[in-house]
Amino acid sequence: MRILARNMVFLMRSIELGKVRYGLLTCLLICLTAVGCSGQPEGSGAKIDPGGSEPEVTSDSAEDYTLNTKVADVINDPMFGDYGRLIFPVDRTIDEDLELQDVGDILIWYNNVNPDRTVEIANYLKDRAAAGEQIFYDIYTEEEKAEDQEKENTGLFFFRGEPGAKTAVVNAGGGFAYVAAMHDSFPHALELSKMGYNAFALIYRPGAQTACEDLARAIAFLHKHAEELQIDVSDYSLWGGSAGARMAAWLGSYGTAAFGEDAYPAPGAVIMQYTGLSEVTGNEPPTYACVGTSDGIASYRSMENYISRIQADGTYAQIQVFDGLRHGFGLGEGTVAEGWIDHAVDFWERNME
Repeated sequence: MRILARNMVFLMRSIELGKVRYGLLTCLLICLTAVGCSGQPEGSGAKIDPGGSEPEVTSDSAEDYTLNTKVADVINDPMFGDYGRLIFPVDRTIDEDLELQDVGDILIWYNNVNPDRTVEIANYLKDRAAAGEQIFYDIYTEEEKAEDQEKENTGLFFFRGEPGAKTAVVNAGGGFAYVAAMHDSFPHALELSKMGYNAFALIYRPGAQTACEDLARAIAFLHKHAEELQIDVSDYSLWGGSAGARMAAWLGSYGTAAFGEDAYPAPGAVIMQYTGLSEVTGNEPPTYACVGTSDGIASYRSMENYISRIQADGTYAQIQVFDGLRHGFGLGEGTVAEGWIDHAVDFWERNME
């Protein structure tokens, strides 16, 4: 029944996202309803409008993005308010003439970046914002951000699934130097939402310690506001690629209390891609991993060893190794890894209570 329901959700979402844009009707509706960002829960840094004022919708902002749309135009689109800057890496220099089709140029260490997927995600976020949905949530209060200005560049992008459905938190990599969300977490979150799951992509502070603190705060935020967000946080999953996979694994093994938050339940599953993590604590949740044999950053043999040691402790774990793939293949569209996310979701579902 879960598979049937997921397929129905996928079909409905596919129709919804099938390039049928709101156009002038959306613009008219926004003008009539005067909606920017709305319906955000109070407390723990949440606020109705992250930008300080409701975005002004113009005729230009109602147009679809294309491969030739400049990244700067997406960042500065009034539809997104102040948080538009977080859609792309704030810790990377972005040329004012960079187009969406060339975003892979700034995502160092990554391969198989799909320009069409980049355009789809940018339009998805814009359409959801135009429809009046809250798509971005602060995880820190204004006071906390005033004390530490680096916390300004944090938050959660929400890819909505079905009300009351299970929840995933997806963490992009970037070597703890930047956050490669447009390739390493947004696509995953979007696909999970099409399956009916509620998925959040975390924008965190670079640095292993601060990144884990931000993930711990995000987990706390979701548990505190589960009712308002209409999400089920039981058996939640933590996803990550490269550095993001380390974050997911560390929070899964050590827990939120180890990173400054109250103790919250461990995830039902950790889904990790291409990272050379070797430490095994014995407290690992069920863990799925995938990696390519030509990955020069994360050895597939190291990952196989990591999964074998988790299995030896009696914990359910699984790995997929893809011949010839390099580091950072993301969803692996058009490669031998295409469809791995379906296996990962099946793994997660098998470990739900």
